[in-house]
Amino acid sequence: MTARKAAPRKHRPADCPVCKGTGEIPVPVRLGRARRVVGTQNGFCLNCLGSGLNPDTD
Repeated sequence: MTARKAAPRKHRPADCPVCKGTGEIPVPVRLGRARRVVGTQNGFCLNCLGSGLNPDTD
């Protein structure tokens, strides 16, 4: 028998530079007439649409 060929390794796509691969980013919470920032909450990363992968790589 012939020797088996190793399957080519699939490379992992790069992480999103904005959210660092998490898919979420901190979004400031504003309150009152002066719209002052009172805290932050988790928001959806608009660069990768929550997938955590870099959309610029092909």
